[in-house]
Amino acid sequence: MPLAAVTGATGFVGPHLIAALARHGWKLRLLIRRWTPLPSLPGVDAEIVWGDLSDEASLGRLVEGVDAVVHAAGAIKARRPEDFEATNRDGTARLAGQAPTIPFLLLSSLAAREPQLSPYAASKRAAEEVIEQREGRWLAVRAPAVYGPGDRETLAYFRMAARGFALQPDQPDARLSLIHVEDLAEAVALALGRPLPSMVCEIDDGQPGGYSHADMAAAAAGAFGRRVNRLRVPRMLIGTVAALNGLRPSAQILTPAKVRELFHPDWVVHDRTLAAATAFTARYDLQEGFRHTILWYRSRGWL
Repeated sequence: MPLAAVTGATGFVGPHLIAALARHGWKLRLLIRRWTPLPSLPGVDAEIVWGDLSDEASLGRLVEGVDAVVHAAGAIKARRPEDFEATNRDGTARLAGQAPTIPFLLLSSLAAREPQLSPYAASKRAAEEVIEQREGRWLAVRAPAVYGPGDRETLAYFRMAARGFALQPDQPDARLSLIHVEDLAEAVALALGRPLPSMVCEIDDGQPGGYSHADMAAAAAGAFGRRVNRLRVPRMLIGTVAALNGLRPSAQILTPAKVRELFHPDWVVHDRTLAAATAFTARYDLQEGFRHTILWYRSRGWL
């Protein structure tokens, strides 16, 4: 069995990714921070390396003798722009430096397509540029908005929808692609099992042209079995909330930079190269994906 080194195992995507890799026959070695508990993953036997992306010694132990590296760790919120850079760019560079010739798959973000919008987007583009300079084969997989079991960032949307309304940016023409977390994990596992050319690629659930905010509200209504009214929120109001978040002591997902991302009109996946090369087909369309997510939230008492 081939051995894969994996970062980001304890994040939202990580447990789903580990399960998918195990199903595809990979042995696993996981980088885990000492203070972070490992989720329960029945049937998954994994070796643990304690450390983080700032620890050269632990990164060396992580990649020693492995057949591939899957780098899924990253910061999605931070107090300062340099904190995004330290994790997403510099952490990637440190890991890549320990594995210069080993096949390297970076889980990136569609935000990297527009690095001028936010420090997060810029740091994800910088991480891609790091691995483009490697000697060995590499693949950067840009994911759009990801939802599904275990996600706390989109939980607020579903809690509002359960009460009969859905907030959305006041930008009627905006469209975005989405993908269920289990489908994303499956796509990554499929990609890792094939000698794909070194490239940056995109992945989504296969919906041509992505979705509107109205599509999302309709899917939530169908999943909940109730009417969900859309409430358009002006940019000035969202910007005010984002500015107030800057006064909080902890990092918040909604910042002025995130507002620029929210009001960008095109977050649609245009590149189908990866799906075609791996014969990937998403298991979940939007309504089935929302229904599955809601059932999981309810089973855990989150909704």
